[in-house]
Amino acid sequence: MSTKKTLEINEKTPLLLIAGPMFVELFLNILLNNIDTMMLSHYSEYAVGAVGNSNQVMFFVILMFNIIATATSVVVAQYLGAKQYSKMNMIYTLAAVFNLLIGVLLSAILVVARGGLMTLLNVSAEMTPYAKTYISIVGSFMFLQAVYNVMLQILRCNGHTKVGMYISFAINIINIIGNYLFLYGPLKYLNLGVAGVAISTVSARVVAVTVAIAFFYKARIGKFSFKELKPFPFSLLGKMIKIGLPSAGENLSYNMYQLVLLSFINSMGNDSVNARVYCQSIIAFAMVFSNAAAMSTQIITGHLVGAGKEDAAYKRVFQTIRLSLPITVGLATINWLLCPYTLRLFTSNEAILNIARTIMLVDIFIEGGRCLNMTFVNSLKAAGAYIFPLIVGIITMWGLGATVGYGLGIAAGFGVAGVYCGTATDECIRGLIVMYYWWRKKWYGKKVVESE
Repeated sequence: MSTKKTLEINEKTPLLLIAGPMFVELFLNILLNNIDTMMLSHYSEYAVGAVGNSNQVMFFVILMFNIIATATSVVVAQYLGAKQYSKMNMIYTLAAVFNLLIGVLLSAILVVARGGLMTLLNVSAEMTPYAKTYISIVGSFMFLQAVYNVMLQILRCNGHTKVGMYISFAINIINIIGNYLFLYGPLKYLNLGVAGVAISTVSARVVAVTVAIAFFYKARIGKFSFKELKPFPFSLLGKMIKIGLPSAGENLSYNMYQLVLLSFINSMGNDSVNARVYCQSIIAFAMVFSNAAAMSTQIITGHLVGAGKEDAAYKRVFQTIRLSLPITVGLATINWLLCPYTLRLFTSNEAILNIARTIMLVDIFIEGGRCLNMTFVNSLKAAGAYIFPLIVGIITMWGLGATVGYGLGIAAGFGVAGVYCGTATDECIRGLIVMYYWWRKKWYGKKVVESE
């Protein structure tokens, strides 16, 4: 046996056993982003909007990495659930090497195309230089994120969810120290500003990848070896791409849709852009529990489906939604009630604050729909039903989200809040549709692991 499992994942596995560490990990990631935003807001509000636009573009690239990362999660979970350990090292090696190569290619494309992308997004002249600088540095090393995404899925599916939590804590510390040194501390005289923040981000990612790989070997989960790829497993790669492409296609469509919405907001002026960035920093706290619960349920679902326990998987997902939905809506409501105070951590600009308060009210409805989406879509993917979420997502994002967002935000003149109303419409309708699909058990019999 080439794989050492330290956690048996089955229908009796408590959700919080897996979701707890993921919650802390995601919370720390959000904290990292908020500290970046807060530090930058005191340095330059133009820098805030520029980094926000840059991260939206780079998130688009990360979605390409998730073609294989998502497939890795599904395949590893199902094979482990079926107790077919003999193929695990081949899966690990193939996923890591393929994503590394894709990462290097996309990193180069991102840096070369950065100017055109900023023009396409209507980024203002004041923000563009900061955005180009940030993408030049962070974008050059995006391949690190490609490898880390795969490693994180491998560790999580093997039950090691706490590792991501510890890594997040470490990179938070590195980012905070690095930002302080470059923006306000001893290295301030270098006048690097946004470039210094980018250097801190890259340094943190180097540490993240190094620690993840080191733990992979220390825990004897498996090994990476080019020998595992001889003869090259074209059928396995094809299967992983077949799983990952629809999933990535859905995420790609979502991110393109978000870029279109962002271009709407960019046309409304710098105050609207910054209001969105500040709100997203706070909104992230409302979705952290539902995100952790959805990812954990995806892992459990994959193991159960791989083991042939589809009925147990069916019930388990509804148990998750009964817990995560009221918590998520409650957190979003608290966010709205506290936002007159929390937003002042970022800015005292009253124009920005007025825009942001309305956004936070609309977000209550967005989070309810998004909770349904994340839970049921992640579980459908884990069960091998990856086509349906893609089709539904494309229809509702563009048919509802973009059109309603443009109609209310620009045509009707409701501004950023109108754009967010479009997102709320998309998330709620799509969430109900995928829940109905799961309830009808249309995904039964779609698992990807073969019987030995």
